[in-house]
Amino acid sequence: KAWRERWAQGDFPFYYVQIAPYDYGTNGHSEEIREAQRVSLSVANSGMASTIDIGNNKNIHPANKVEVGNRLALWAFKNIYGKDVVCSGPLFKSQEINGKAIYLSFDYGEGLNAKGGELKNFEIAGKDGKYYPATAVIEDGKVKVTSDKVAAPASVRYLWNDCVDQATLYNGAGLPA
Repeated sequence: KAWRERWAQGDFPFYYVQIAPYDYGTNGHSEEIREAQRVSLSVANSGMASTIDIGNNKNIHPANKVEVGNRLALWAFKNIYGKDVVCSGPLFKSQEINGKAIYLSFDYGEGLNAKGGELKNFEIAGKDGKYYPATAVIEDGKVKVTSDKVAAPASVRYLWNDCVDQATLYNGAGLPA
C-alpha cells in the first residue's frame, strides 16, 4: 500500500515470490514468514508465486529461476491479460470441524491431488495449540485431516518448518499449496 501511494500509480498489480525453504538453523522461522506472505494476498491486486517445491534447503535462492518466473507470469496472464489460466496453487480458504476431523477448503483447489501418492507434512492441534503429525486425505475436493492424538481438533498446519523436504498437496494445474 505504501509503495502504491508513494509511486502514485493507483492500484497497480503487485506480484511477489514466497520465501523458499532454507535451513536457517535454530534461529529460523521461515514458516511464519511464508504464512505472513500468504495472508498478504488480502491486499488488492496482489499475487504470490510459491517456491515451496522448487527450493533448496541449503541455498536460499532457488536455482530454477525459469519456474519461478513462469509462476509469476501466471498471475499476470490471469489478472492483467485476462487469460483463462490457473495462477496459483491451492490457497487455504476455510476449515470445517466435523467430529475428530477438520476439512480444509481451498481457493485454486480444482483437481486437488497428492503428489507422490499420499499427503504428508500435515499437523493438527486441539484448543491447547499442541500440534501432532496428522493423516490427511482428499475427499470430495477437500482435505480431511485427523490424528488419533487429537480428540477435539481446532486447527491444522501444513509444511510448518524451515526446511521442507516434500510438498505433496497440488492442484490440477500442477501448482503446490
